[in-house]
Amino acid sequence: MTMQAVAMSAFGGPEVLALQTVPVPEAAAGEVCIRVHASGINRPDVLQRKGAYPPPPGASPLPGLEVAGVITGGDEAAMKAAGFAVGDAVCALVSGGGYAAHCVAPIGQCLPVPAGFTFIEAASLPETFFTVWSNVFDRAQLQPGETLLIQGGSSGIGVTAIQIAKALGATVIVTAGSDEKCEACLGFGADHAINYKREDFVERVNGITEGRGVNVVLDMVAGDYVAREVTCMAEDGRLVIIAVQGGIDAGFNAGLVLRKRLHITGSTLRPRDIAFKSAIAQKLREQVWPLLVSKRVKPVIFKTFEAKDASAAHALMESNQHIGKIVLTWGPEANAVAAAAA
Repeated sequence: MTMQAVAMSAFGGPEVLALQTVPVPEAAAGEVCIRVHASGINRPDVLQRKGAYPPPPGASPLPGLEVAGVITGGDEAAMKAAGFAVGDAVCALVSGGGYAAHCVAPIGQCLPVPAGFTFIEAASLPETFFTVWSNVFDRAQLQPGETLLIQGGSSGIGVTAIQIAKALGATVIVTAGSDEKCEACLGFGADHAINYKREDFVERVNGITEGRGVNVVLDMVAGDYVAREVTCMAEDGRLVIIAVQGGIDAGFNAGLVLRKRLHITGSTLRPRDIAFKSAIAQKLREQVWPLLVSKRVKPVIFKTFEAKDASAAHALMESNQHIGKIVLTWGPEANAVAAAAA
């Protein structure tokens, strides 16, 4: 059997993306087959297209890290053990292959589509929600009453982090690149928004916190931001680096790290094993999915594109004009409200 998928003809700009006819993947032990109705687009997809972020060994060479659709088959025993069945509407985190009409996913990395959600909304969840939970709550251990600084608050990651952190009792400060994006972040629940093109975020953060500094920083920039972040962190603060858009070299005052007892860490999610990602999925299902069902946390979709227009979707992402998520659709079912799995 064959299917349509968005593939790369070479490494390069958005124009290298195009629909191709490829074989339908087959589920291995512990996996399900998903008929994909919508696929989320993420910054790592852009890096993969440019040749800077290859898929891990054994993963599909097709781009795409998150999907939403309906289970069509797979490992029946594993499905039953996980509480899923053929016909269930799910969203899933995958290591590749998400830009396709069919995709396979480890059962442990599947989550039920929240009640009342469309497939488009569900496809916007896995990559950002797994990433935020793993880094902000597992690694950095953000606690109720603490203050979180998010660099890039209007991104998909940023919008997710704002909402979950606020729902779980934190104060949230964000940076963004325009007044429009700052206003949007405030609308999503951020307590303070700093236009980094007009204001010094260190000065503003120290003013907002009355010199105490922030407890946790979620950093997608790195580079020279790290030195500045160290200066506006509270004692026992935690800095988590999840991307290096500002460069890989970061000089900082190690004396401040010592005196404040700071923790500087980082991670990439894609290469982690299934057990690790499945554990995150379980925590999300227990602690965050109820927030989605109750609408305390909501998906933020900036724009959708038909799969044939994936190149235009990537061009939009690289323009940095979006607020929230960009999603590919694979037919009219993408707009349907899914019947959630039990």
